[in-house]
Amino acid sequence: MMGRPVTTLFMLMSVDGKISTGATDELDVDRDFPQIAGLREGLHQYYEIEQTTDLWSFNTGRVQAKMGANTAESPAKTPVSFVLLDNHHLNEQGVRYFCARSKQFVLITTNRDHPAFGVSAENLHIIFQERLSLTDALSVLKERFGCERLTVQSGGTVNGLFLREKLFDFVDIVVAPVLIGGKDTATLIDGRSLRAKDELAQLGVLHLLEAKPLHDSYLRLRYRMIG
Repeated sequence: MMGRPVTTLFMLMSVDGKISTGATDELDVDRDFPQIAGLREGLHQYYEIEQTTDLWSFNTGRVQAKMGANTAESPAKTPVSFVLLDNHHLNEQGVRYFCARSKQFVLITTNRDHPAFGVSAENLHIIFQERLSLTDALSVLKERFGCERLTVQSGGTVNGLFLREKLFDFVDIVVAPVLIGGKDTATLIDGRSLRAKDELAQLGVLHLLEAKPLHDSYLRLRYRMIG
């Protein structure tokens, strides 16, 4: 058995692999797609599929700060346990927001001065690392917190870390019928590019499990990672 959770990368992306509508925090698919004819009609399907994903969800403080967690009112409790990788994007209110929202809230950080250390909550757990190791953090999630399956919905840079460390087991993508473009716009997998043939072993080779056309020209693609 694996010493870490089974992981699934679950994302909404454009046909050209973009996971944002542009290169600034003011541009975001969750805010922008509902305003665009041809995209808003089928967008609900992504959120409906999202409701069926794992009860452990991995994201980043940067993404959640962009979505307004640092200023949002206290939410209702959900059955989902959230795992956030963050060093400096969440403030104390953002940490309390996720404590209120989560069944269990696990923060992974290399920042000794993170605001989470000043928050007291029964469901708050902090994995502090001197140097980031997603492999070690996932092992802790399984061994200490009983996380067996984890849905990853982080940004392109962190997705790249998962890929290079061979930490994805499945990929589940909803493709929106749009081309966004722009070399500075976040893609599904960003981060370090390969620069030599001896690094090709770090590629993520996939086996297609399902290609399902959805309504309004959306498409769902499900893969198993094989290499």
